[in-house]
Amino acid sequence: MGSVPDGRPGADTGLALERAAELLRGARHGLALTGAGVSAESGIPTFRGEGGLWTQYDPVKVASIESFLADPAAYWLVSRERGRVALAARPNPGHLALAELEAAGRLVAIVTQNTDGLHRDAGSRRVLELHGSGRTVECLTCGRTEPRSEVQARLDVEMPPRCKHCGGAVLKPTVVLFGEPMPAEVTQEAFELASKTDVMLVAGTSLVVFPAADVPLRAMRSGARMIVVNAEPTPFDRFAEVVIHGRSGEVLPEIARLTGG
Repeated sequence: MGSVPDGRPGADTGLALERAAELLRGARHGLALTGAGVSAESGIPTFRGEGGLWTQYDPVKVASIESFLADPAAYWLVSRERGRVALAARPNPGHLALAELEAAGRLVAIVTQNTDGLHRDAGSRRVLELHGSGRTVECLTCGRTEPRSEVQARLDVEMPPRCKHCGGAVLKPTVVLFGEPMPAEVTQEAFELASKTDVMLVAGTSLVVFPAADVPLRAMRSGARMIVVNAEPTPFDRFAEVVIHGRSGEVLPEIARLTGG
């Protein structure tokens, strides 16, 4: 796996992994928060950072509800290629490790900022999607939904895609765009779980997007110990008991292995 420092001078990678596993072995109510870094290893580009989607496009222009309503075709033109990539993606070892930790009782749920559905594909049972799902689309007029995979096949000939049920109203993915609130029930459940957790595992997120980043903040304020696994430093590293800077697809399987199933 190579050198994966834990963010503290002189700290040993192996010790950091062992400590993370120890915390999760003892967790009664462990909770995970994941971000785009977890799915990046499945080939889905991140939004921020080098090569991220927002380095190529202005998010306000292509991913806000205001711009979508004004010009849905502009959104769908950008989303068409990303949709192909997301629908073709498969869970990587990081997703599988989190599902393993949940199955072993180390985690009670996974709260995710991702919309790709890969946690469920990996076998995770309780997944809270704070930013909605990219697997379905909904009609803004009649509210009917369709699988994104079926709509994706129409994008080359129909732009923007329109509802088959009510005579042509515009379809919108069931993801949360800028300017839209996060789903209320899911968000409430996530914060309730954070208030009860004793170990908070954060993976593949820069922790700069709120209110998602408030989830580990709520956990810490409730007394939880925190593990951060991310390729780059985060603003929360200084609060965590364990910080491992590395690829989640490499680090998380090691942590899962060391917990002993």
